[in-house]
Amino acid sequence: MRRFLLTRFAQALLQLFAVGSIVFLLVRLIPGDPARAALGDGATDEQVAQTREAMHLNEPFLEQYLGFWGRLLQGDLGTSLMSSRPVMQDLPTRLGNSLELVLISLVIALVLGVLLGRIAATRADRPADHALVAGSIFGISLPVFVIGTLLLMVFAFFIPVLPPQRFTTPWEDPVTHLKILILPVVTLTAASCAVITRMTRSAMLETLNTDYVRTARSKGLTERRVIKDHALRTALLPVASAATVELTTLIGSTVLVETIFGWPGVSSLLMSAVGQRDYPIVQAVVLSVAAIVILVNLVGDLVTRALDPRAEEA
Repeated sequence: MRRFLLTRFAQALLQLFAVGSIVFLLVRLIPGDPARAALGDGATDEQVAQTREAMHLNEPFLEQYLGFWGRLLQGDLGTSLMSSRPVMQDLPTRLGNSLELVLISLVIALVLGVLLGRIAATRADRPADHALVAGSIFGISLPVFVIGTLLLMVFAFFIPVLPPQRFTTPWEDPVTHLKILILPVVTLTAASCAVITRMTRSAMLETLNTDYVRTARSKGLTERRVIKDHALRTALLPVASAATVELTTLIGSTVLVETIFGWPGVSSLLMSAVGQRDYPIVQAVVLSVAAIVILVNLVGDLVTRALDPRAEEA
């Protein structure tokens, strides 16, 4: 296990280095002068020159690249061109808002998906199974922006039980925050729950037909215990892998969800930064999201190895 962790940690560092290098290059390929874009057309040449100096754009490319990594290793993510504040003043709050949506949605999707998949597998080819399979296909087929738009139209305008409200943190007003959280979470949960339901159902059906499950039944164990202690544990292996993929999918889906519901998360911050050519914000957001995705994959590997003792050391 120690060798596995060291190997995966080294791979994570290399992946972060690759992502950081790529985003450093890509943001500088965006057409136009970022200093002029940040200050606007009314800025003087002197103001633009000062901003370019502050952004280190007058330095040779290699010095910019080395300086980027040097400041990053010191915990300096730079200063936003849009707000003129250090990136670390805005990024943690925005990142926390996005992670709140993603993590709550994933937990609900896992709980409901495993429960519904288990019900479908234990009632195979019955009405409950057919209904759950049809529902999961429907959930997978609908894009996130369609689900979000429909929910917003129905529950915010036609049946205004959850009307649009100004974003409020849970510390300011927990009840209002819960209300504005419901629709974005339902939107993100729908597709992920459908995927996990189908994955659990398929894994359970395959496991229930194995020799060791038939042996457990022949020993006189109750069906509930056979499913809980034998079939479900094995079926959770592919579900754990699917959950890792779904978490990264949810992170990507927040771009649309935050736009639809006006949620002040990291995705909306990134979209604004790209439009304004705000290099520090773009680099900080991409690196933060990449670090989260890499960490999620590492945790997913650890969970898989914990559930499957047969896994060999990497």
